[in-house]
Amino acid sequence: MFYVYVLKSSKTTSLYKGQTSNLEIRLKEHNNGKVKSTKAFIPWEIVYSETFPDKESAVSREKYFKSGIGRQFLKEILKL
Repeated sequence: MFYVYVLKSSKTTSLYKGQTSNLEIRLKEHNNGKVKSTKAFIPWEIVYSETFPDKESAVSREKYFKSGIGRQFLKEILKL
């Protein structure tokens, strides 16, 4: 199983979108400062996630979330 996830920084209103095969470990990596792009905005919390049967589907959905229409979708669903 693969996951696409959206994190929100508790420090700012920043969102981070990513995909992984282990959501629990990946969140720990973000919050332990092991991810360069998210290190400055620790702590993070998962605000949205979806499950996929294969990596290709997860990568495709992650790309969608990073597009303009995908950001709008997240804004509406997360009430931002």
